[in-house]
Amino acid sequence: MDPSLSPASIHFAIKKETWRRTVVLSFQSLGVVYGRLSTTPLYAFGSIDPCHIKSGQQIYELFSFVFWTLTIIPLLKYAFIVFKADDNGEGGTFALYSLLCRRANVGLLPSDTSATELMHQEEGTPSKMKVESRARRAIGRYKSSHYLLLLLALLGSCLIICDGIFTPALSVYSATSNLRRSLSKLAPRFTSSENARQSVDKYLKRFIPVPVACAILVCLFMLQRYGTNRIGVIFAPIVIVWLLFISGFSLYNIIHHPQILWAISPTYMFRFIKKIDITSLKLLSNIVLSIAGSEAMFADLGHFSKRSIKVTFIFLVYPALVLCYAGQAAFFSKHLGSSDDVAHLSESVTHRHLQHIFTILSLFASLVGSQATITASFSIINQCQALACFPRVKVIHTSDKVRGQVYVPDANWMLMVLSLSILIGFRDISAIANATGLAVICGMLVTTCLMSLIIALQWEKNGVSLSVLFLLFFGSIEALYLSSCFLNFTKGAWCIVVLSLIFMTIMVSWHYGTIKKYEFDVENRVTVDWLTNLSPGLGVSRVPGIGFIHTNIVTGIPSFFSHFITNLPAFHQVLILLSFKSLPVTYIPKNERYLIGRIGHKEYKIYRCIVRYGYRDHVRDVNDFEDQIISSIGEFISREERHDESLIVQEGRMIILGTNGNALVPIVGGESCQQVTDIENQNPTHTKRKKVRFVLPESSPKMNSSVRKELQELVDARESGTAYFLGHSHLKVRKGSNLLKQFLVMAYDFLDRNCRETPIGLDIPHAALLEVGMVYTI
Repeated sequence: MDPSLSPASIHFAIKKETWRRTVVLSFQSLGVVYGRLSTTPLYAFGSIDPCHIKSGQQIYELFSFVFWTLTIIPLLKYAFIVFKADDNGEGGTFALYSLLCRRANVGLLPSDTSATELMHQEEGTPSKMKVESRARRAIGRYKSSHYLLLLLALLGSCLIICDGIFTPALSVYSATSNLRRSLSKLAPRFTSSENARQSVDKYLKRFIPVPVACAILVCLFMLQRYGTNRIGVIFAPIVIVWLLFISGFSLYNIIHHPQILWAISPTYMFRFIKKIDITSLKLLSNIVLSIAGSEAMFADLGHFSKRSIKVTFIFLVYPALVLCYAGQAAFFSKHLGSSDDVAHLSESVTHRHLQHIFTILSLFASLVGSQATITASFSIINQCQALACFPRVKVIHTSDKVRGQVYVPDANWMLMVLSLSILIGFRDISAIANATGLAVICGMLVTTCLMSLIIALQWEKNGVSLSVLFLLFFGSIEALYLSSCFLNFTKGAWCIVVLSLIFMTIMVSWHYGTIKKYEFDVENRVTVDWLTNLSPGLGVSRVPGIGFIHTNIVTGIPSFFSHFITNLPAFHQVLILLSFKSLPVTYIPKNERYLIGRIGHKEYKIYRCIVRYGYRDHVRDVNDFEDQIISSIGEFISREERHDESLIVQEGRMIILGTNGNALVPIVGGESCQQVTDIENQNPTHTKRKKVRFVLPESSPKMNSSVRKELQELVDARESGTAYFLGHSHLKVRKGSNLLKQFLVMAYDFLDRNCRETPIGLDIPHAALLEVGMVYTI
């Protein structure tokens, strides 16, 4: 029986975290994860129009909402519940979806049974399997529910990406607006003329908030190429100083207005709800901004660790935010009506010199505040691409120690252009805040729905009851905020819907095209007998060397290769059918990454290799990939002979192997020039890499003559050279197809033709690459 992957093997790369490591990651997480939450006081109350506030008592009621929302959503829901559903250290909506794919078998992604069955085997008690099977039957009864879950996961991913567009514009624009107000207050020092002051204020409004915000945003996105580790070290001290500063002057306001502490009582919320109307309900859409960044806590989980993110939030971020909002609400309530800007956080800094310090700090803090959603967007795009739900883009892993830290250059520039467009197009903090609030609460609702299903599948006792309670409790709170956000649909929130539809169209089209290509390959594959039993009269010959045939199917011969043989009747002495299979897990250990099997009899020398990888693995861009495959096949030949009684040579029979075998001895000799990418500078450079040759080990009684002969033939074929066969396919719609199908295929074909990344992320020399064109009519 094929060995199964145990949960312990999935965790091979996750070392036991020490407290010293936790402290280091906690420090870095402040500059990446919590910059967003830490800067929400800049615009949560600040985006409220003071004209909509009826009395100071209503401000107390809004602060009660802020306090309990911070306590229930980021603290209780995420830190203590949702974090328990991490996918081997990874977070985000797609991580939750991947758990559902494995536990409930609802995945719709193109994959083969032989490659994924091993991942679906889980250890558990009979009672656990009984409970899970009952819940699984309820979820998997209808195929439509599978599509609904995939669309839900894609929607959550789209909302996180949209959040990564709007949050930088909102946080930076809030800070530059504070800068404009600070400079306006300096105008009376230089002129006593009212007309001059108004003229200065007019020019400041025109040339300070938007232009300066655009410059800051460009600098922010240009910093992304340095990776999460360096950015976290740079930004973390800024967040610490910012949190201490806003906590300090907020504590001063609390001391002078201690009555605000009574608003912690939930009775203030009930008073607000009791007399709620359309105007007061709209105010809740501003309050939801106080928890903006909570979803990024979960999405950025792979960049750090669960314990470091939780410790930082509980002991530093949460108490600092509660103090800040309490102090701001206390000042706001006592000075309501004094000025049009009284709701802004800068106004609650009563000391004149401290206001200037606040202005400078807010600029730096807003720069940091955008980082969490940008990093989360990179993580989500990487996960979606690995699971065939996003067009091919280059993903650069910026850390060898923390494998989840990635940088996506194409996505980075896309986010920058869209964020600048939003800022220049709206030029209104309230409109941007309305759109951001809708993205935040919709993303949280998606997580709540997926998490409720996870609870139903994972909890041994009363799983369904706990799932319903979780959905009703957190879902009702988030539904209340969602209704308030939709009241501002025409005032900016519509933009989130438009962008989400665009990203959903891209993801659904790519997924649909990938599925259809895979189904066409499966339906039109040819049997192995067709290849091995070709009539000698056709003149088919075997030429020296190794031929790598890249295919998505794991049984049979792909149609594009049969098309090639029909037109050019020759193929290599050794054939290796190579398939990359993405599994809904984070990482696959190196010693369990390859599935090796034989096709036909030994004299045919045709092998199949399935390279399995998780959505955080980057095995497709390594420089020594070809050497690893040859080494694994050599180990397969040796192990097959030793275990010939238990291993039956048949199509689809695979052995899990790594690259640490000793059947072939690698020898480094000679040099070959290869193009590699510098992670820091993102510039392709040519470097000389040592060429690896293989030789057989010295004669040993454990290796018989037939094994040595086959291994020697493999080595000789490698020395003769290698060629790579790639199918270059295009989708074509059948006549009479419906408009939706035509649109999806056209969208996929457009995206496929304009992808910046190649289908196979290997550095294949152009002289060794053979592309076979095919048209798939679906």
